[in-house]
Amino acid sequence: MSPTVELYDTTLRDGAQAEGVSFTLVGKLRVAQRLDAFGVDYIEGGYAGSNPKDMEFFAQARQLNLRHARIVAFGSTRRAKRSADEDEGLAALLKAETPAVAIFGKSWRLHVHEVLRTSEEENLRMIADTIRRLKGAGREVIYDAEHFFDGWRDSPEYAARTLASAREAGADVLVLCDTNGGTMPHEVEAITAEVVRRFGGRIGIHAHNDSEVAVANSLAAVRAGAQHVQGTINGFGERCGNANLISLVPNLVVRLGCTCLRPDALRELKAVSEFVYEMADIRPYPRQPFVGDSAFAHKAGVHADAVRKCPRAYEHIDPALVGNERRILVSELSGASNVFLKAVEMGLAMDRDSPEVRTVLRELERLERSGYQFEAAEASFRLLVEKVLKRHRSFFSLDAFRVIVEKRRAGEPCISEATVKLHVDGQPVHTVGEGDGPVDALNQALRKALEPFYPVVRDVKLVDYSVRILDPQAATAAKTRVLIESSAGGRSWSTIGVSDNIIEASWEALVDGIEYKLFLDEQSRVSSAPTDPPGP
Repeated sequence: MSPTVELYDTTLRDGAQAEGVSFTLVGKLRVAQRLDAFGVDYIEGGYAGSNPKDMEFFAQARQLNLRHARIVAFGSTRRAKRSADEDEGLAALLKAETPAVAIFGKSWRLHVHEVLRTSEEENLRMIADTIRRLKGAGREVIYDAEHFFDGWRDSPEYAARTLASAREAGADVLVLCDTNGGTMPHEVEAITAEVVRRFGGRIGIHAHNDSEVAVANSLAAVRAGAQHVQGTINGFGERCGNANLISLVPNLVVRLGCTCLRPDALRELKAVSEFVYEMADIRPYPRQPFVGDSAFAHKAGVHADAVRKCPRAYEHIDPALVGNERRILVSELSGASNVFLKAVEMGLAMDRDSPEVRTVLRELERLERSGYQFEAAEASFRLLVEKVLKRHRSFFSLDAFRVIVEKRRAGEPCISEATVKLHVDGQPVHTVGEGDGPVDALNQALRKALEPFYPVVRDVKLVDYSVRILDPQAATAAKTRVLIESSAGGRSWSTIGVSDNIIEASWEALVDGIEYKLFLDEQSRVSSAPTDPPGP
């Protein structure tokens, strides 16, 4: 029988303490609903009494009608030399009216003496009094033993006494915290095993990632008998972050055989990760294990060829199991297998041993020597293949463009104006556009020229624009690579341009972005066109 592990998410409290992470109240409520649907058991919503937004979250969370998860309010033990009934922090915890509460207390004598400035016996009373007060109010109590592993190394006897104080007062879960993130997995496993042996019941783990082992430490604790795991989505958290639930969950399920989610929820892993990134207004990390865009990306020709024959050769799990997908990258390191598999991925009918594959590969190598890189510009690669196969239809041709940047007086912004001369369907078109900068002005002029002929162009939005200097030692004469991400109708694509002139590189990427949309639109029309019925 597979062991069951409780998942405790602290993204909205510990995760929100990370540098650069901030959730709106609406965002916090939406994250809570998404985590509940995912199957998380506990959702820590904030630090009770620390700020009005967290208290408002607790008030509104009561109206969410969650199907599975329990909302948790976080706080600390009562203050030294103050009764539990008079403590403002405990009053705020009770005011939050959550079914479960989590409180942290001191396990390390260093903190008792130097931070709390109180006695070891008073610290034990603070733990017990707080838990009795909360249990008396009908709350489930999760006790976070802060700095537990540091405390155990300092004095196993005193660290154990703090747990005994919490357990005797009625704590439902004892959570061992590696608060400074400096404990190694073998230490976590040995200490957790001893705690499980002495105390039994529900033992948890709360690991920080300062030594890059928070996930490993959490898995080690589960191996030692822990049944409750705390972490955050995408590893958000103070300093270097918390144990990443996005990595922990598939390892618990696939590697350790644990039950911790509803059936098939693992297939939502990538979607949950991206949703939380979106709510935190942070771009997803492409190299994130399991869910990153690069997690199952294959670039070397040998790898791509092996994956084509046997996916397990270079993939530790099926990408679909966690809601991800395989990606074949094309670059100067590619072989014919990469080009062939990429073409198949794009829906192109090509034979692996055809001359066209070799032609694409040679052109790819030539362009990459010039500074092009198609890993992040798959739309440009698709257009390249179409051109090599002589199937590309040019939707317009450039006669000339000119860009003027004018500074009229100090303290005022520059004015950018672009003039574009094109031929569209055999007709000359001459337009002028203004923008916030030269690239924006070019974009406006290009759109103005094309929209009368191709109305779908107005749907294309520029999502991102990035520039990289390829040879900085050349200073102002350096070669520039421009990547532009565009989107329309819920679909996004990236294109590339390279030149010694940043404006020309930008124009190249802009044109590819527009042409790719027109190419997609034409493909859609052709595939949906009715075919002639068969004759009699």
